[in-house]
Amino acid sequence: MKLKIAIQKSGRLHEDSIKLLKECGIDINNGVNKLKTEATNFPLEVFFLRDDDIPQYIEDGVADIGVVGENVVLEKKKQVRVVEKLGFGKCRLSMAVPKAMDYNNVKDLHNLKIATSYPVILGDFLKNNGVTADIHEISGSVEIAPGIGLAAAICDLVSSGSTLFMNGLKEVETVLKSEAVLIANEGLQEAQQLLLQKLLFRIQAVRKAKNNKYILLNAPNNNLKEIISLLPGMKSPTVLPLAEEGWSSVHSVLNENDFWDIIESLKAAGAQGILVVPIEKMVI
Repeated sequence: MKLKIAIQKSGRLHEDSIKLLKECGIDINNGVNKLKTEATNFPLEVFFLRDDDIPQYIEDGVADIGVVGENVVLEKKKQVRVVEKLGFGKCRLSMAVPKAMDYNNVKDLHNLKIATSYPVILGDFLKNNGVTADIHEISGSVEIAPGIGLAAAICDLVSSGSTLFMNGLKEVETVLKSEAVLIANEGLQEAQQLLLQKLLFRIQAVRKAKNNKYILLNAPNNNLKEIISLLPGMKSPTVLPLAEEGWSSVHSVLNENDFWDIIESLKAAGAQGILVVPIEKMVI
């Protein structure tokens, strides 16, 4: 029994999906133009597909799981379940209008023609905000629609906003914040579900490691209690005596988001020789 996973054959999520599998210790051969391959050290079969097709393949059971943008899942409305957010491929689906347009709030979109590749998500957004507009569905190059007179506004994926700027547009509303997610067929057999749990265990260990740093420092014993209080760690910091009397070595784990604030507090409390090391895997 193998677990079948679908990932993008090209595009913004392809490389990150392959990288994640490799960080999970799964070796796959993804040669040029290959549409299917197998892992050499994990019961995993990999399909390389168009991102828009992945939810359908999962719903039909052709693939058991898949990596795809959350925006695609919501747009396609297939019978699949999201089992894990993966932390990469982050973007937002946003409304944009010409820079010269006097825009105050979402009500200014009323009765406008809006071009988008996401008519379902946009339709739900407009309905929830009590706005009636003419949704014009197009695929690709959505940002040029206002410039050629096809639409008065657009709803499209945005990363940096540079493409909007170059086309004389300004971002005015965030419709959806999206990232890559792992989706699964709703009717997985028990053996497939067990393999999925093994894969999730590895993915979560990799993701936790990326969000944390391992820290080692030297602490004066007279301030040890204060320094320990700043370092919660996974359970509690590890404290070892140093050869120099009156000092201890303290080891702990810090969340990336809290890192700099805690480092400053540690220095103020007398910590010295602070070393910070990336964590490859983190199992709790």
